[in-house]
Amino acid sequence: ERMVLYSNQCSPSCGPRSGLAGIISFRVTDGLVSRMADRLILFIDHQNVYNAAREAFPHACAGPGSGQFDPFKLGCLLASRGRRQRELREVRVYRGLPDSVRDTKSNRACLRQTEAQLLAGGGKVIVVSRPVRYPSDWPKTPAREKGIDVALAVDFVQLAMARQYDVGVVMSTDTDLRPALETVLGLRSEGGPACEVAAWARPGCHSPRLSIPGAKIWCHWLDEADYLSVADPTDYSREPGFA
Repeated sequence: ERMVLYSNQCSPSCGPRSGLAGIISFRVTDGLVSRMADRLILFIDHQNVYNAAREAFPHACAGPGSGQFDPFKLGCLLASRGRRQRELREVRVYRGLPDSVRDTKSNRACLRQTEAQLLAGGGKVIVVSRPVRYPSDWPKTPAREKGIDVALAVDFVQLAMARQYDVGVVMSTDTDLRPALETVLGLRSEGGPACEVAAWARPGCHSPRLSIPGAKIWCHWLDEADYLSVADPTDYSREPGFA
């Protein structure tokens, strides 16, 4: 048994739901060649993606759960797109955790949502949380997440260097993540993983996305139908047992 690598160049006419050029792995056993799926990890900036969905799809994001999404379903959707077969290895969700004393209701809602996401993911969803920072005049001034982009960026780069994925997809519009994208892009010349991004596509107007000037980074544009297919309408603010 041995591994064989082939270069597969994607034609310039590839549409927005096609894959990228890169390396395909095959396993050769007793003279038979079988194709291996690319290992994909999705990195999600949870609050950023949530807010972007509410802005992009105001009609779809109405009522309880507006803007919410199922990370595992989102990962499966992205893994299904591309010219090569892809296997969803992990969905890594990065988010802030409200304080259990200062904001008990939000803390409990966040924990309930996290528990539901982990359960739905069947072991493939990992949630990385960091404490939310509260200003001295809170709640007049809203609390803010701190360190989420750094945690995502560090994992994105470290897992790429450790060759833990063949395709890494970042879903966020936070430009602070550009250095991490540049680092992973630089690993391609050494046989490193492919780097892609995903973003909600606002109908009829320009949609923000992560990009690097002069670099070709594939973007998975997700429209309203895509959002509805992964939306999570659950009202996590409701305490269990209350109607």
